[in-house]
Amino acid sequence: MTKLTKRIVDAAEPAAKDYFIWCGACPGFGLRVFPSGRKTFVAQVRVGRATRRVKIGPYGPFTVELAREKAWEIIRTAASGRDPQRERQDRREAMTVAELCEAYLVAARAGLVVTRFRRTKQPSTVQWDEGRICRHIIPLIGSISSHELSRADVQRMTDEISSGKTAGAFKGRPRGVAKVRGGAGTASRVVGLLGGIYTWAERRELVPGPNPCRGIEKAATRTRDRVLSPAELAALGTQIHLAETDASSAAAAVRLIAMTGLRRQEACALRWAKVDEMGRCLRLASTKTGRSMRPIGHLALSLLKELPRDESAWVFPGASGTGPADLKRQIAAIFDAAGLTDARSHDLRRTFASTAADLGYSDATIADMLGHSQRTVTARHYIRRPDGALSAAVDRVSKHLHELMIGQPAGEVVPFDGPHKHEPSVAV
Repeated sequence: MTKLTKRIVDAAEPAAKDYFIWCGACPGFGLRVFPSGRKTFVAQVRVGRATRRVKIGPYGPFTVELAREKAWEIIRTAASGRDPQRERQDRREAMTVAELCEAYLVAARAGLVVTRFRRTKQPSTVQWDEGRICRHIIPLIGSISSHELSRADVQRMTDEISSGKTAGAFKGRPRGVAKVRGGAGTASRVVGLLGGIYTWAERRELVPGPNPCRGIEKAATRTRDRVLSPAELAALGTQIHLAETDASSAAAAVRLIAMTGLRRQEACALRWAKVDEMGRCLRLASTKTGRSMRPIGHLALSLLKELPRDESAWVFPGASGTGPADLKRQIAAIFDAAGLTDARSHDLRRTFASTAADLGYSDATIADMLGHSQRTVTARHYIRRPDGALSAAVDRVSKHLHELMIGQPAGEVVPFDGPHKHEPSVAV
C-alpha cells in the first residue's frame, strides 16, 4: 500500500458498493468511497478484542493531511487503552454546561454536595450558587457541551463578567429585584463555583478531566479590611437607639453582632434553645465551619434577656413565626442612616476582632471568640463550656465596644508588650 495522497483521493471513482483505500504510511488511516461518490476519511483501530472504525470527516472540509493528523490522534488514544468511538459517542450525548449545573443544584438541594470543610452546603449557599449560575454561567457558556468546555471558554466568560457584560436588574423573590453588577470579584467567585461543579462532576464520571477552570487568569480582588472607628461606632449606636421603635429586631441584632462578633446569618437565625445562660455561650449547631460554641459576655446575655420571648423558637422570628427573620435590609438601613453606606454587619465582626487585637489578645484567642475553625478533637467534642479566661476576654471586648457605641469614652488601650493577664493558657 502507498501513502494516501490528494491525487489518489481525487482519482478514486465510485463503484457498485462502497470500498476503502488504506494508507501505507499511517496504518489504520483510510478513505471510504461510497457508490454516490461521497468520500469520507476513517481511522480503524483495535480496542481490546474489538475493532473500532471511527469516522474522521468528509473529504473537502478535511484535507488529506488534516485527516491523517486526526487519525494519528485516534490511534494514539486507542493505544493508551481508551475507546475513541465510545468517547466520541459520550461527547455527543454529554450534557450541556447548563444541564450539568442543574444536576449539581439538584444534588446540592438534596444535601449531596459538601464544602471544603466537609460540611453539607447550607440552603442559603445553594441559593447564592443558583443565582451565579442563572445570572452568569448559563447566559455565557450554558449551551456548550460539558465535555467540550475549554479553558479558553472559561477565560472568555471570566473576562466578560469582569467587564460587566452580565450586569443588570432581574426579577428575584416576589416583589423583589436582584441587581447584578458583575466585576472582578464576581468573576472570581463564579469561576470558583464552576471549578467546584466540575470537580464534583469529575468524581462522579459525568465529565472527563482536566478541570477547565484550572489556570484561569483572574484580576486580584481587594481584601476587605474595613473596621469602624470610635466616631463611626458612636454614630451607629445613635441610629440603633433611634431604630429601636420601628425596627426593634434589627436594632437588637446589630447590638448583638457588635458585642459578640457573630455573622449576620448566625445572629438572625439564632434559636433560644442555643443560648446557654449558665455556660455563658451560644451553642450553634450549624455555621460556616460546622458546629460551634461561642463565648458571650454579660452585656450580650442582658440584651438577650430583654428581648420579647413568645412561642417562637427563634430569637428574631420572621413575620410568620415559623422561621427566622432575614433583617438584611433593615440592618443595612441602620448603617445607611448612620452615614456608613460603605459598611455592613460583617464589618462589625471585623471591628470586634480588631478591637480584641488592640486590647492585646492573640490571634488564637480571637479565632476562638469568632468561632473560626477549631483545631483539636478535644475542643470539638469534649469541652462543654468556654474557658473562664476566654469568657472574660469576650466580656472585656464587648464592654469596650458598648462604651464606644453609647458615646462614653472607652478606657485607654495600652499597647501589648507581652502575655496578657486575661489571655487563656490553652486554646478551646
